[in-house]
Amino acid sequence: MSVPSYLKLHQGGELTKRIKILDEMLSSCNICPLDCRVNRKEGEIARCYSRYLPIVSSYCPHFGEEPPLVGTNGAGNIFFGNCNLRCVYCQNYQISQNYRDEIKNEVGFERLADIMVELQDKGCHNIGLVSPTHFVPQILKALPIAIERGLNVPLVYNTNAYDSVDVLRQLDGVVDIYLPDLKYSYESDGYNYSKVKEYPGYSRLAIKEMHRQLGSGLVFDGDGLLKRGLVIRHLVLPNDIAGSEESLKWISEELGKDVCLSLMSQYYPTNKAESIILLNRNVRESEYERVVALLDKYGFENGWMQNFESQDYYKPDFNNRVEPFKR
Repeated sequence: MSVPSYLKLHQGGELTKRIKILDEMLSSCNICPLDCRVNRKEGEIARCYSRYLPIVSSYCPHFGEEPPLVGTNGAGNIFFGNCNLRCVYCQNYQISQNYRDEIKNEVGFERLADIMVELQDKGCHNIGLVSPTHFVPQILKALPIAIERGLNVPLVYNTNAYDSVDVLRQLDGVVDIYLPDLKYSYESDGYNYSKVKEYPGYSRLAIKEMHRQLGSGLVFDGDGLLKRGLVIRHLVLPNDIAGSEESLKWISEELGKDVCLSLMSQYYPTNKAESIILLNRNVRESEYERVVALLDKYGFENGWMQNFESQDYYKPDFNNRVEPFKR
């Protein structure tokens, strides 16, 4: 039976070296492309509204991810509070853009380790690190503790892809499954709707690094559960704000047609999107079908597509931190 590669890094002492490198980066924080340069180790707050300790807003077995991540017992998702993006349509806005309340959900490294092991003990098939970018050093500091307490399931890095390549290189061999979301093709849209500069450039560099580490092939176990690989998500937005064809063309030309894609239709206007004329409606079926057709145009055959109606049932409510996806 294959084991997560982070166990080998831990046993050989390499994980300790990586933790030291990443932790030092927090002294003048350049963990993500925001490049704030504040000293988070001394309690200074970066643009992600985070300090040194990680913020865990919620954690639970989650059944809304791709099928080989969910299996029978669910993905063990840990939802980190705050975010380095400010997406006006964020479906998790209650925890990603509510920093005054989320700061009280800071946890120590031992507690974060315990959460990982608790999810594994519940039967979850993996540990899904949701919005982990701004807490990568802290996650790695908790990982050896979790390993010593028995953690041995794959780590899933579920990210908006506004990541630093230098940081991702430190995750080579640590992360088993990369799950980035390629959001936009145009810089203006990244700034207008997620409040960050140069999103297409940074996200594409990040995804290329993920692909360098894991390639296009997926590794499954005998039960069909995903153990290793890269799955690129793309959320279809109204009025083609996502620039879907440009993103799919880039993936095809730069990474190849064998890359696994996950096409998502779950957009609905929430958070601030209801007041933005180009975003204040659901995606039309014709818009979604157009993007589906592009998969054939660019030769993609591997991955998953959400049912068009998924927007009707993926509506988290983080007022319930124990079961935010219970309906």
